[in-house]
Amino acid sequence: MKEDILRQIGTIARALDSIANIEFKEMQLNRGQYLYLARIKENPGIISDHLAGMLNVDRTTAARSIKKLEQNQLIRKENDQQNKKIKHLFVTELGDKLAARIEKENAYSNEIVLTGLDQKQRTELAALLQIVEKNASENWHLVKNGGKRKYL
Repeated sequence: MKEDILRQIGTIARALDSIANIEFKEMQLNRGQYLYLARIKENPGIISDHLAGMLNVDRTTAARSIKKLEQNQLIRKENDQQNKKIKHLFVTELGDKLAARIEKENAYSNEIVLTGLDQKQRTELAALLQIVEKNASENWHLVKNGGKRKYL
């Protein structure tokens, strides 16, 4: 029996993403924007390029989501002290309230999907997934920057 772990991870990710998109639609958060808001709250002052890298998306995709969050008054931009071209991102009071709801949803979803696993298994799974995430991110950055993967 061939295990297709990536297919399983993808199925889990799509299911949770779909749930979040449905639940967060009432908060005027379009597809995936909740991820941006949560990461900005976790990293106050982050710049858009770093946020894009963290989420493994290109700059244009990040810029569109950031613009929408700013239009909805969920985040604000502040100029950098030394370089006025650099904008630091922060959540607004409204964004902070929504981010708190997102954090609750995330904790709930984690608990639901990890039902049946004891603490040792949860810790082992988290450690293994960190390695998988690191490998996937490195590959994404390689390909994004014009590199070629050697699978042929």
